[in-house]
Amino acid sequence: MANFPLVITNTLSGKKEEFLSRKPGEIKLYVCGITPYDYPHIGHGRVYVIFDVLFRLLKFLGFNVKYVRNFTDIDDKLLKRAQDELSSEFKYKEIADKYIKAFAENMAQLNCLSPDYEPRVTEVIPEIILFIDGLIKSGHAYAIDGDVYFDVSSFSEYGKLSKRDLEDLKCGARVEVDKRKRCPLDFALWKSTPVTLSDSEVVEEESKGKNTFWESPWGFGRPGWHIECSAMAKTFLGDQIDIHGGGMDLIFPHHENEIAQSEGFTNKEFSKYWMHIAFVRVDKEKMSKSLGNFFTLNDVFQSFDPMVVRFYYLNHSYTSPLDFSFEELCKISKSYQKLCKALEKYDSSKVLRNDIAESEIGQKMLTFLLDDLNTAGLLGVVFENLKDLDEKSGKIVKAILQQLLGLTLEPIAEEKTEITPKIEKLLSEREQARANKDWKRADEIRDQLKCMGVEIQDKKLS
Repeated sequence: MANFPLVITNTLSGKKEEFLSRKPGEIKLYVCGITPYDYPHIGHGRVYVIFDVLFRLLKFLGFNVKYVRNFTDIDDKLLKRAQDELSSEFKYKEIADKYIKAFAENMAQLNCLSPDYEPRVTEVIPEIILFIDGLIKSGHAYAIDGDVYFDVSSFSEYGKLSKRDLEDLKCGARVEVDKRKRCPLDFALWKSTPVTLSDSEVVEEESKGKNTFWESPWGFGRPGWHIECSAMAKTFLGDQIDIHGGGMDLIFPHHENEIAQSEGFTNKEFSKYWMHIAFVRVDKEKMSKSLGNFFTLNDVFQSFDPMVVRFYYLNHSYTSPLDFSFEELCKISKSYQKLCKALEKYDSSKVLRNDIAESEIGQKMLTFLLDDLNTAGLLGVVFENLKDLDEKSGKIVKAILQQLLGLTLEPIAEEKTEITPKIEKLLSEREQARANKDWKRADEIRDQLKCMGVEIQDKKLS
């Protein structure tokens, strides 16, 4: 497939670059996963659908891809959720299991392929401890009273991913609570945990799976957030990887800190390419539970088939913010159903990679996909040619949409709308908006409910 170079936007350089793997024919891909303390939301869906398309494309191009996506299964949010839901922070593993299962179900519904490895932080604690120890010995980290911090000043290239200047960051840093740190920007690699149990009690608690801490050379504690991905990438992929990805919100500080840790430890370039998926916004604002514009994938799947949601993501460039809209989802649903119906008669099961690469329409579609995953452009080619497809080209188009974009193209059954807790909440919010004479908000909710299959007939307010 040498005639089809892949170009991607590299956050590190800030521009599009032709992708060249470190080792011919092999690719190491690491994507930051979720902290499993809640159900996956529509932003998660966008990130992992896009990387699923990348994964499919790289394999189609003939690469042997090793794909790793982690779970942060020990975290303050997990401990709090365990306390809130199960009345004990010791039950955080049950919380993690619950939401990892929900995540897997949502990814399957979106037809995302499973990565080769999905490690949990709690499974690689020894590797994390060794990594931290190595950073201390190389002068990049220091321990204070059981805590370990990365010394940002020890890494001269800090800020190269996010394009931030270290001195500007220091000036803009908030007043730091922990005065023991050498610099306010220094970040935690290991967080100490006060332990009042005896050695025998610690062993007993660990045997019951109740520990929220681990023993280390610096005392009992648990890892900081940033170190886990550096340690897991090294454990499963080695010192250097080809592509590291995640949501745009991870560029700083998470991915910036990963670079400092990994390159400080190995003295080698960590990742050659960095890919970041832009935010999903609602009403031009970032999703937030406090703003009432937060939607889980399950919320959306109650009214729209998961393939419609996947198709929705693919109609937008991953480098630009996606303004989520139920109204647009309604339109997308009709387009997707039109597509399914038009391609229904074609059998794509025997279409091979060479068949796609050698066909005219296949080359047109691949040209867009290889240009920074321009899935919207690819779909534009499909709809421009939809009425003119013959048996051969129809099979090619269907194969590309199924194999590379991950669309099942199965007819969508008409579903009856069920009054869910989410719909009940929206109805209640709308009544309150009308009572407050906030007609703009009331109309927005009405339109949203209409797209979810709920028609409203208003009564005059008394």
